Amino acid sequence: MEAPKFVWEGAIPLQIHLHESQVTTLPPPPPALILAPRIGYLPLLAPLIKPYFSSTLPPGVDTIWFDYNGLPLKWYIPTGVLFDLLCPEPERPWNITVHFRGYPGSVLIPCEGEDSVKWSFINSLKEAAYIMNGNCKNVMNMSQSDQLELWHSVMNGNLEAYQRVSSKLKLATVDDEYASLCLQKSQQSVIETDLPAQAKTGRVPVRLYVLSVSKDFDDLDEIPRVDSWEKISYINRPVEIRKEDKCFTLHDALKILLPELFLDESLMNVKLGGVDLEDAVRNSNEDVTSDKVVEDQGQNACKRPEACRISSSAEIKLIRIQGIEPKLEIPFSWVANNLLNPDYFLHVCVCVKVAQ
Repeated sequence: MEAPKFVWEGAIPLQIHLHESQVTTLPPPPPALILAPRIGYLPLLAPLIKPYFSSTLPPGVDTIWFDYNGLPLKWYIPTGVLFDLLCPEPERPWNITVHFRGYPGSVLIPCEGEDSVKWSFINSLKEAAYIMNGNCKNVMNMSQSDQLELWHSVMNGNLEAYQRVSSKLKLATVDDEYASLCLQKSQQSVIETDLPAQAKTGRVPVRLYVLSVSKDFDDLDEIPRVDSWEKISYINRPVEIRKEDKCFTLHDALKILLPELFLDESLMNVKLGGVDLEDAVRNSNEDVTSDKVVEDQGQNACKRPEACRISSSAEIKLIRIQGIEPKLEIPFSWVANNLLNPDYFLHVCVCVKVAQ
């Protein structure tokens, strides 16, 4: 329980500045200091931020949005994921800017406040359920009271309430038997023998955010700033842990998720069957996970390569999951059981250096 508790209690100190174009008073208001939940979403901070800046805003209709170094922040990505992705060298506090006017509709899809965020979350939960169980009926058939309690548990960071309601969804997680086996092997505390397979088959929904850079670097503060979302690749796919995979690691999962970084020819021809996040949120009131999409994902993504080498033209420089920088040899079953977001997706941020 320690790791899930860590995930739910994780928070990021924010220093929120009002954009200078919307300051109508002298002196300008000081920045707002807020501790934002990692599993939360930036628009949910509006009830705290609006009263703080309301006296200085120009006339008009409030439509809240945020940017970091001029990059509009996508509201449906969890706050912790945004931080891990855009701050390779973590800022504490994280300095972001809030706007109440001039919504960048060409960059961000519309957000109608809490309702938009809620439906985006529920839609993501449906997609995860389909990947894990082959259908999303349990999510779609939730009572209104259970759905509301689940959403409020996420908004309030109440892990106990979340577990009570989410247990009704029967979304299976993978057994952690091989995690202990792998850790024992790494510590040379067991003799190398063909131990019987004990773990259940598990399909883990993974949402991968990949930042590709062309220049090498030694320190994280040398990573180029992201000034456009076009520099971020999204891969939205399942990873399968099979019974015969005695020690399936995070490294093995990355071979499936990023086959183009490895030199195995059988992987080089695998087509990435990802679901684009923009398309998913645009249809957040619908069940966007079609049978064909998930079937294609399963066929393309759940083939485990037996032997691969990292490509000489690419190098994984940084991996972050829930603010943690895990080692590649960590058992993937442990990661999947302990570091999932409340939407049952494993959100993984990766920085890759690629040759020009």
